[in-house]
Amino acid sequence: MRDHTNEKAMAGPRPVVMSGPSGAGKSTLLKKLLKEFDGVFGFSVSHTTRSPRPGEENGKDYHYVTREVMQAAIANGEFVENAEFSGNMYGTSKAAVQAVQAKNLICILDIDMQGVKNIKKTDLNPIYVSIQAPSMDILEKRLRDRKTESEESLKKRLDAAKVDVEISKEPGLFDVIIINEDLDAAYGKLKDTLLEEIQKVRDTNKS
Repeated sequence: MRDHTNEKAMAGPRPVVMSGPSGAGKSTLLKKLLKEFDGVFGFSVSHTTRSPRPGEENGKDYHYVTREVMQAAIANGEFVENAEFSGNMYGTSKAAVQAVQAKNLICILDIDMQGVKNIKKTDLNPIYVSIQAPSMDILEKRLRDRKTESEESLKKRLDAAKVDVEISKEPGLFDVIIINEDLDAAYGKLKDTLLEEIQKVRDTNKS
């Protein structure tokens, strides 16, 4: 017998998982979306084991926790994804996503491939969107044009992108794969994918 109390906790609009390599144009598309649909989307507050930087607030920028607390919560299945960067743990808890859903907002999760696979194991039921560049050459050019990457970092990002592209081809992993060749066309496709959920949020907020 399924436990229906859990399903009720997941009430609210479906979250959206946005994945794709650095340079594919994810953040540009997100900015456009947030600008056009103000008050429809929200971001979950991540957990981290790093210390707050000056001016950061607990619960607003991050939930700051100890490694012990975070590891216990992950082991307990409370996280939808987590990763480690330069010695610190980061992750998204189910509760953080539910807090956004409870406000009747579509929670956006910007997550790497590893995270996507982890979310598949949860009952989050998001819409999975992959944003990809038209080709590796174009991706490399976009990253080079940013002039923010060292050669070594660039190579790492491109290697990661190659893996990303291969994994994203797995049948059923993503609901939609958007090739961002023309920004307006890519944005149109993203909007179409999310329109049903956007409409739900708008209708509920009207009533």
